[in-house]
Amino acid sequence: MSTKTEEKVLKGGEFIILETDFKSNFIPEDLNEDQKMIRSMVRDFVESEIRHRGHKLEEQVSLLEQAASLGLLGAHIPEEFGGMALDTHSNTLISEELGRGDASFNTSIAAHTGIGMLPILYFGTEEQKHKYLPGLSNGTLKACYCLTEPGSGSDALSAKTKADLDIDGEHYILNGQKMWISNAGFADVFIVFAQIDGNKFTGFIVDKGTDGLVLGAEEHKLGIKGSSTRQVFFENLKIHKTQILGQIGKGHLIAFNVLNIGRYKLGTMAMGGCKRSIDEMVKYANTRIQFDHPISSYGAIQYKIAESIVRVVVLESTVYRVSDLMEDKKSQETAMGTGYAAAMLKAAEEYAVECAIIKINGSEVLDYVVDEMLQCFGGYGFSEEYLPARIYRDARINRIYEGTNEINRMLAINMILKRALKGELDLVGPAWAVQKELTGMPSMEIPDGPYGLELRSIREFKKTLLMVAGAAVKYQMDGKHDLKDQQEILMNIADIAIDAYNTESIYLRLMKLRDKGETNLELFEAAMRIFIWDAQTRIIKNAQDALASFAEGDELRIMLLGVKRFSRYDAPNVKNLRRMIALKAIEVNGYCF
Repeated sequence: MSTKTEEKVLKGGEFIILETDFKSNFIPEDLNEDQKMIRSMVRDFVESEIRHRGHKLEEQVSLLEQAASLGLLGAHIPEEFGGMALDTHSNTLISEELGRGDASFNTSIAAHTGIGMLPILYFGTEEQKHKYLPGLSNGTLKACYCLTEPGSGSDALSAKTKADLDIDGEHYILNGQKMWISNAGFADVFIVFAQIDGNKFTGFIVDKGTDGLVLGAEEHKLGIKGSSTRQVFFENLKIHKTQILGQIGKGHLIAFNVLNIGRYKLGTMAMGGCKRSIDEMVKYANTRIQFDHPISSYGAIQYKIAESIVRVVVLESTVYRVSDLMEDKKSQETAMGTGYAAAMLKAAEEYAVECAIIKINGSEVLDYVVDEMLQCFGGYGFSEEYLPARIYRDARINRIYEGTNEINRMLAINMILKRALKGELDLVGPAWAVQKELTGMPSMEIPDGPYGLELRSIREFKKTLLMVAGAAVKYQMDGKHDLKDQQEILMNIADIAIDAYNTESIYLRLMKLRDKGETNLELFEAAMRIFIWDAQTRIIKNAQDALASFAEGDELRIMLLGVKRFSRYDAPNVKNLRRMIALKAIEVNGYCF
């Protein structure tokens, strides 16, 4: 397995076969003073405004305009279009801090700044950019994104909304229906997708007030009740051809590319929500007295606190790692003369796999943390009079929108395999090397460095991934199955990849902290060891399930032995390590990293 040294920017998906130099990896502790000031500003806004009003539908417009006055709506937009084009890390921490606020407002601002604004920034003409982006940045215009239909969700390209060229040759007539449209109730700008000539999937920009634009009633939702969610109808809506967004028949490029950064931001906001939920959990556990002791003194509660923190600190390590990759790619592109918007687009497209991982992991970690928070609150957590009930309901949507987690898992693996088939990602050589290794004696060598056992496990997790994925592809090439029909196997492979990537991310963070001279790393080390031990168990299970789904006989036996060979991390005393983390959180009365 190679080590990245000369080239800082790894390609998307290359984490499977290459190792990152920890010195070039970005960690949260690398944030500079300007970025920390931005974090402080956003946190003040969250605590003073969003937490009090963000869950109310009638407050969304006011809060968006207040966010605009702080520069938050145009933080990713060039100055010529009314923004300030902050670096990727600054935009990441903005999303994280907003995640500490309220999920309804997060839905509103994410839909506006992401899928609402980015299609115009990425694919709009200069005229369209100058017409819309300044208002979208200063909050005088609000945006929404109309893709989903009653019969097309994940299968977006099967949309039935149609756009027929009018007899004047200058306008299109739109007819159709969209649903689950966030911000629809107050939006001024509608990004709409329709079929021209029945099969040319195309984007349009539709202005509020256009004849034929009709809104349904606000949906009654399980959660995020403060966000606006409506159906949008187009009834013989006449729109000039200058409002076409991008190229005719190329709407899929818009629809799919803007979702990459949206997935990244969703996972990042979820991380902020996790930290707030842990704060609420620990504060309550410290004050709730049962049997003459605060419930935070009991091991069962300490497990919930510590396990929540472990999952979040690993998620955070991965989030800022990917933030760094996208920032480096954007800088690399702009240095070569690529425009700002195109560079942003290429960065998000390059790391679509990693963005999907963050979306999946962030949303699922949030679900875990929120569930454990509610459990700590007991009966009070189940009452709508207390905060956990709303947070619990709000969190559930994250596994559905921006592409369901099931779709994202299969998307990530399919992208990796497609890049391998195109020769953009060399999986064949490393996969073949792993197969040959299965027939030899296992190496007992431990890598040099302070965390040699952990590094060995990371390498072996990747070998397991290559072994399972390589065998699954070989069976497809031999005509024994078609992977696109084996979704269970793809899900297994995706989960191995997610665990391998997250494990490497926390390891890289520890190595960077040591390199920076940090000495008090016991909590980080505890989190890393707990996570690697648990990840190893999950990887074994996913690998065994996948292999047993298609291999048989001696081949299956050899590969199952390989799974065992690549699972050699020594069992740590996870009880004591979790207690160490929990006691620190109890001491500081909240998230302790």
